[in-house]
Amino acid sequence: MGNLIKVLTRDIDNNAGNFFLDFENAQPTEAERQLWEQVSKVLEEAMSILQDLQSYSGAGEAIRQAIQQPNDERVQEKAWNAVVPLVGKLKKFYEFSLKLEGTLHGLLGFLTSARCSPTQHLEQEQALARQFAEILHFTLRFDELKMTNPAIQNDFSYYRRTLSRMRINNLATEEENEVNNELANRMSLFYANATPMLKTLSDATTKFVSDNTDLPIENTTDCLSTMASVCKVMLETPEYRSRFASDETVLFCLRVMVGVIILYDYVHPAGAFVKSSKIDVSTPYSNPVYSIIMYTTKHLNDDTTSKQIKNMLHV
Repeated sequence: MGNLIKVLTRDIDNNAGNFFLDFENAQPTEAERQLWEQVSKVLEEAMSILQDLQSYSGAGEAIRQAIQQPNDERVQEKAWNAVVPLVGKLKKFYEFSLKLEGTLHGLLGFLTSARCSPTQHLEQEQALARQFAEILHFTLRFDELKMTNPAIQNDFSYYRRTLSRMRINNLATEEENEVNNELANRMSLFYANATPMLKTLSDATTKFVSDNTDLPIENTTDCLSTMASVCKVMLETPEYRSRFASDETVLFCLRVMVGVIILYDYVHPAGAFVKSSKIDVSTPYSNPVYSIIMYTTKHLNDDTTSKQIKNMLHV
């Protein structure tokens, strides 16, 4: 029957997303293989990005010393030498976000094409659906790590201040720095966001819809709502949760569900929280991951969102 099997025979809220999707073992068909191999390389890099971010300790002490001793050239040089390689890492993270945007467009193009329904796409293209889920999981994990690491913003702010001072004093040219002023401005906007990778994916999904005017918007929103329903069923049904080989898959499912809810809210004109929405957000989850919805969605504070939903999400 494959890795994706129907677990309920009726639709809930007119949504045909009541399925068990094997996020652990789905393998590509020949039709999927070319895109799957391309996305696999990006996902391998994503794992490396997370490892680098987890080990990112910052240059806090060197920066503090430099601020306290502004006239000590040796201390200033030590701080600069500590910050520059870290900013190189931040540059790599930012450039990966651009790569992720292109990868998402490729997956959405496959999973939302008009040749079949969203449910059929998930049934027939399970490996690509799994990769889409892995991108969402990476995105939320990256942003969780970024939000809990103030050193990222501190290091980059110090780098920009020092770079500006060096330009004023003609101590360096743009070409001598790994991150020039123009790139630094773009990176600054990226890291200023509380959830930069999620913002990248939300903007990329919105751009995908606007760029593909021949594709009905419902193809994209139904794909997202179907994925959300798949995750919801697996999270709420012990029989299906027990099929996971790893307990980590439960958190994986929650991150994916949160991710598609947020993308749906950005793409759908009315958002994810109106009564007519195909996304069911009525079930509260205690995990902090779910709270991301509170400050990253677009329509949660709209008048069309019920008080019950707002109270549940503490708006």
